[in-house]
Amino acid sequence: MSDSDALPELRRELRQRRRALPAAQRIAGAEALATRLLALPFLPTRGYVAGYWATDGEIGLHVFQLRLPPGLVYCLPVLHGEELRFAPWRAGDPLVTNRFGIPEPDVSPSSALEPTEMAMVVMPLVGFDDAGQRLGMGGGWYDRSFAFRRMSAAPPWLVGAAFQAQRCEALVARDWDVVPDAICTEAHTLTPGSR
Repeated sequence: MSDSDALPELRRELRQRRRALPAAQRIAGAEALATRLLALPFLPTRGYVAGYWATDGEIGLHVFQLRLPPGLVYCLPVLHGEELRFAPWRAGDPLVTNRFGIPEPDVSPSSALEPTEMAMVVMPLVGFDDAGQRLGMGGGWYDRSFAFRRMSAAPPWLVGAAFQAQRCEALVARDWDVVPDAICTEAHTLTPGSR
């Protein structure tokens, strides 16, 4: 079996791991993750910071959103063609469900912010390894949206978020993979390299 043939099974296993975590561990995990994200040395002081709406057992960002410094505006992803855009969002703002069943801000995608306008983006991970390689859902949304980061160290800072239980053995890097600047879990912050 080739590595690409094994990825669907690995994704299923890692998603099951995160879904199996008890509620108390999830709540504590979101608290600890927020502390780690806010302690990142490159956390911007001003601008737009994107998170995600946690689904399918993903580690939550609600605590992080609530603790953001005043100069930062929290955003959620919005599907736009085959890439992501980002729209400011606060609790209580209207949401719609996208074609994958994920809530996103109720705005026209064409009016949302471009990936290059973000200061930092926190991406959900299915898995990660100790070298900082990430494994997403397999749709390529973040890889396409931030492809420009493979050629330059331009903003935004990219951070993967996951539970420590989603750590796996070495992942094979693909040409199109966008590697995060850091990966934060409830237990560790991994900074594989500097820009």
